[in-house]
Amino acid sequence: MEHIIEAEKLNLHYGDFHALKNIELGIQKNTITGLIGPSGCGKSTLLRVFNRMNDLIDGVAITGSVKIDGKEALGCGVDLIELRKKVGMVFQRPNPFPLSVYENVAFGLRIRGVREKGKIEEAVVKSLSSVLLFDALKDKMSMNALELTLEEQQRLCIARLIAVTPEVLLMDEPCSALDPLATMRIEELMLGLKKHYTIVIVTHNMQQAARVSGECGYMLLGELVEFGDTKAIFTSPKDKRTDDYITGRFG
Repeated sequence: MEHIIEAEKLNLHYGDFHALKNIELGIQKNTITGLIGPSGCGKSTLLRVFNRMNDLIDGVAITGSVKIDGKEALGCGVDLIELRKKVGMVFQRPNPFPLSVYENVAFGLRIRGVREKGKIEEAVVKSLSSVLLFDALKDKMSMNALELTLEEQQRLCIARLIAVTPEVLLMDEPCSALDPLATMRIEELMLGLKKHYTIVIVTHNMQQAARVSGECGYMLLGELVEFGDTKAIFTSPKDKRTDDYITGRFG
């Protein structure tokens, strides 16, 4: 299997707190990988390692290796702009810019120096179509994005990432602010997007992980306790700690 993300002997400290402990992980290309576990177990921290978002936090120390497409992502010589272009992120609550729908999607392209109106328009249409928003918003491109529903805002944030052609989409609890119906539609969207992108999703919702992910990892106290095929994790976990969590005896 082709791994687009590989972590080896990955450790992360917040000051004296050991947040990630010897993580070993391989994430396959064009799959959805779920990370589950109780609050504070390191899921979001691990996700943020993949595009170096933890660099923005004072006192963070990271050792080990994380490779994206075979290239080391940690270390001083990495171009963070290029890394975050390749590895985009969607957060718990939608965070559209207070700009028009059109300018939200075009923003990343303009930042990267794209000036040709035709190229920008093509990318906006393609990106909104990819998240099934174009038909609904094609006559509302000048509408302030903050006026959209929460589901539409989250879709727009995903379109904003897609516009700059990433390879990996990191999703940190992307449905936590949504109602069950909107959650179902975002899950359907993820299943469609995995044909073209690698998706890593952090979720507290075990049912969601079971529904959308092909592989899944259970984390506890900074350790990746178990990782493998999602169906196997949920039906016949190898580690008792995983079984306790899945069956509700813990967490």
